[in-house]
Amino acid sequence: MHVLLVDDEAAICKAIQIALTRGGVRASTATSGEAGMAIVRSDRVDALIVDLRIHDMRGDTFFELAAVMQPHLKSRSMFTTGDITERAQELIEACGCPMLRKPFDLKELMDWVIQVQAQSANQSA
Repeated sequence: MHVLLVDDEAAICKAIQIALTRGGVRASTATSGEAGMAIVRSDRVDALIVDLRIHDMRGDTFFELAAVMQPHLKSRSMFTTGDITERAQELIEACGCPMLRKPFDLKELMDWVIQVQAQSANQSA
């Protein structure tokens, strides 16, 4: 399974990449929307974790573009955010994706990855 994390905070990218790798998951990270798009264009991504606020592109915009290129990401994406505004909540609900508020418990993220991995295996079977 290949998970892409898009977050403009390099320390968060590194910590999550380490956790995913230790969990047996191939993990790619991007600290900008453009870098994330390059990965989506060139490689199959099984699941997407995207910060709602990345410096060069809104997370929901990134999600929509990625899901056009890889439609399975519509149901295999999660947002992270420290933003608790009503607008942020509306964007997340419009996409229909789960959300973790920063700072979040790494176990919650890993549980979601395991769930997506099982869902993906069931669909392949």
